[in-house]
Amino acid sequence: MDTIKCMEAFAAVASNQSFTGGAKQLGLSTKLASKYVQQLEEKLNAQLFYRTTRSVTLTDTGQAYYEKCTPLLDQFNELEGLVQQRQGELAGTIRITAPTGFGSRELVKALGAFQLIHPKIMIDLQLADHVVNIVDEGFDLAVRFGRLNDSTLIARKLRDMRAVIVAAPNYLKKYGNPKHPSALQTHNCLIQMTIKEPANWPFIINGKQHSYKVNGTFHSNSPRASTHMAIDGLGIARCPLYAVQSHIEKGQLQLLFEEYEASTIGLYAVYPPNRHLSTRVRALIDFLVERMSN
Repeated sequence: MDTIKCMEAFAAVASNQSFTGGAKQLGLSTKLASKYVQQLEEKLNAQLFYRTTRSVTLTDTGQAYYEKCTPLLDQFNELEGLVQQRQGELAGTIRITAPTGFGSRELVKALGAFQLIHPKIMIDLQLADHVVNIVDEGFDLAVRFGRLNDSTLIARKLRDMRAVIVAAPNYLKKYGNPKHPSALQTHNCLIQMTIKEPANWPFIINGKQHSYKVNGTFHSNSPRASTHMAIDGLGIARCPLYAVQSHIEKGQLQLLFEEYEASTIGLYAVYPPNRHLSTRVRALIDFLVERMSN
């Protein structure tokens, strides 16, 4: 048996709490992932998982083995990366999670450019508009907007992006064009739930920051959803510029309060500190920093 492959299968199944999810992470069939785990259990003469038709959970022995096996796999991957780096060629899988809107457009362009340079790198990109626990779900890297709430993770800034206020021309024609941010309190605002204090919108007025509490009939965890609601004339939205730029250029949305914009939203590469960062992941982060800062 290949002990490393068996350990990788075990760790993937454990992090996904599923043989199907673990197999998908590694690009294996569920049957093969199950075979690898079974071989490992036979070699160790220990049961690592409790299995039912609905769930897979670690035994106490399995949990102890998982805690020791994960850093060993990270070190093994780093050792492989060191050899690849000396040979001038990176290879292996990088698992990434990112917001749907940004991930499906700007990020995939950058990842595609990275893979052209490193064709043996496989990217496993999972898009989600909720905050994914990258440690529990086995991701190498997350790309996120906003300040880091989890102090156990490490964040490296990729770029800053304007947070803008937008509305459709037909909405403004029907309900009036607010002349001052304080007037937002009388409008239907589309609330973006993934940002900090989503119902308090900040502005710089006379050199000082002011926040105005807004209300609305639509709350979402997706900038794309808020953008399309705004295009349909259902309210005023605050979104990162990437989500609305093309619609502004087409005249579907109109910028409001440009002179009062308070700040930018930081875009970060986030990764776990307890993992030894592999050469390929470090290379990708460096690439994203260089590409997105230009």
